[in-house]
Amino acid sequence: MARQVDVGSKPELRRRAVAVGELAVAPSTRSAIRRRAVAKGDPIGTAELAGLLAMKRTSELIPHCHVVRLTASRVDVTLTARGVRATAEAETVDRTGVEMEALVGATVALLTVWDMVKYLEKNPRGLYPHTRLGPVRVLTKQKGEQVRR
Repeated sequence: MARQVDVGSKPELRRRAVAVGELAVAPSTRSAIRRRAVAKGDPIGTAELAGLLAMKRTSELIPHCHVVRLTASRVDVTLTARGVRATAEAETVDRTGVEMEALVGATVALLTVWDMVKYLEKNPRGLYPHTRLGPVRVLTKQKGEQVRR
């Protein structure tokens, strides 16, 4: 039997989570991103928007997640020495946390970059020898004051 956990008796609290993830890519791919020479456009800006959209749809993607009313969200995608880093922050005033929203935001942002640069990453056999997704993890989680209505 599948079911969601009952959170109806829990108090509404301010909650915040930050997730971070990495996508390793080849040096030539990092250079193309930096030079804005990716055929599909700007992977950084596109990934940030994709991460925001994904955060709002987390409960549609993960069966046991509750619908969470996000009060704020942010996705920041940056180039690193090894590839790309995505940091996603989710905030709510609700009865359950926003860790999954932050994790989904970071992961979808990185998958968006991968999709946009995959033609640069493929080897002659169509594989991705340099491309690695992860780790993606919860960096911080906060639960604060009760909200009175």
